[in-house]
Amino acid sequence: MEKVRLKVNNLRSPQHIFAGDHLGAGLSLKPDHLDDILALPMQQSSPNNNLWFEVHTENYFVAGGPRLNYLRAIRENYNISFHGVGGSLGSDHKTMAAHTKQVKALIDEFQPALVSEHAVWSKSDGKYFADLMPLPRTQDALQSLIDGIDCYQSGIGRSILIENPSNYLDFISDMDEPQFLVEAANRSGCGLIIDINNLYISSKNTGVDALNYLSQIPADLVGEIHIAGHDPDPTLGQSLLIDSHAAAVAPEVWQLLKQALDIFGKKPVLVERDANIPSFNELMSERHTAQNLLDQCNQQNNLNTPNKEAIR
Repeated sequence: MEKVRLKVNNLRSPQHIFAGDHLGAGLSLKPDHLDDILALPMQQSSPNNNLWFEVHTENYFVAGGPRLNYLRAIRENYNISFHGVGGSLGSDHKTMAAHTKQVKALIDEFQPALVSEHAVWSKSDGKYFADLMPLPRTQDALQSLIDGIDCYQSGIGRSILIENPSNYLDFISDMDEPQFLVEAANRSGCGLIIDINNLYISSKNTGVDALNYLSQIPADLVGEIHIAGHDPDPTLGQSLLIDSHAAAVAPEVWQLLKQALDIFGKKPVLVERDANIPSFNELMSERHTAQNLLDQCNQQNNLNTPNKEAIR
């Protein structure tokens, strides 16, 4: 397929897609943990000095009040990312301009390290379904996704990352998901979030080969990695896994994260938790596990990098 470079490609630059290269492992930002976060040591030598927090952008579409003040307090000490859940990049872009106007206002104030959305659809004929539904991987759906990314990026004035969905059913398609996402990224100028939990769920629910999937994603497109917990369906059990973000990260997802870091190299990793919120210490324990894997990845990269002084 001939690659069509859209007008938004002039927005693509490393400072947008890879602005998080200096970040370590991050956490979802929850109001319950404000006091715990602000009490963390901030010395340069602290193991938390590359900690960062992700917020769901639409939660801050407010004119003022404690929610924004809370975010301002966090932003004084930490990098943040904006992760949208309502953009519906894959369909129905009529109201995109109004949506991205609010996103841009937040970006202008808080200067997030990364901005991202989902490669899904959530709207049709003006009706919003409040869900992140996978796109059929057809040429028409690909073009609609590219158009949506173009609208979003043009509206906020910078490039974004798009995230792979969780899949619960297999369906006939024109291309595999890695090809679909890479093509969308190459033709729109965006980068990719690889959600390891979503990929693990898809592998169990639909038979996707997770390692083969990862091998098809160019490392230079990946700007961030997500991990999270999942739950079995209440009726079908382990034969259908649900992307709940309501449990601890499963051992199998930790293993797949390690394999992804071996393939992609060091990338910012986010530990997501959106329900059954535990104590901050419990989340930080998961965060430290992710950070340890990143540190090991970094050490391995250093071992593989030739010593220029020794070569001379």
